[in-house]
Amino acid sequence: MMNANQYVNAVARKIRCSGKRKKEIKKQLLTDIHMRLEQGEELKEVFSRMGTVQEIADGFNESISQNEQKKYRRNKVLKIIIPIVVVLILLAAFVCWILPRGYAIDQSEYFDEARVEAAMKETIELLDAEAYDALQENAISQMQPFLNKKEMAKIKGTISDDWGERQQFGTVYMTELVQGNTHLAVGEVTVVYENVTVTYRLSYDKEMRLAGLYVR
Repeated sequence: MMNANQYVNAVARKIRCSGKRKKEIKKQLLTDIHMRLEQGEELKEVFSRMGTVQEIADGFNESISQNEQKKYRRNKVLKIIIPIVVVLILLAAFVCWILPRGYAIDQSEYFDEARVEAAMKETIELLDAEAYDALQENAISQMQPFLNKKEMAKIKGTISDDWGERQQFGTVYMTELVQGNTHLAVGEVTVVYENVTVTYRLSYDKEMRLAGLYVR
């Protein structure tokens, strides 16, 4: 069986009114219950005389104006919706933070266009010269295992087994890619060889170390 506080709280939860008024009702009910107990009634008998939780709540709700009940329902809905909206906003902010976003390289705090273009051409020249030791020295650790003759032969072979000599560089396009706290300079350039035309996409971290390599 419920104790007096549990009984009163159960009633209050079913009353459609403001929090302030609920406190007054709870105080009123507890006072009534304690008076009856002091007069010698058993708690079970007190509850029986006062009525069920639903009956008492219905009695109070009948005396509460429709406007106050509407306000109560509106506030109850808001208490449910607001936390959901806050969670959705936080989730959207987190998704925006982790998704990569591109920015104009000339507005970057970390990268210089001329330096990025020079680094891209140097990387391609080293690849063409098969100077893998130099490439590994200027690459992040995750890239180093792929910068060797065997791996690069696989990549080049997807385009052609015979590229021929490099003829010329095309226009370099670049952007700054931001993902969380990571900033990368990403550049793309088409290079004409004797037998094929290859597009390189190269990425560099803030220390201008090679962080990504893609050819097509």
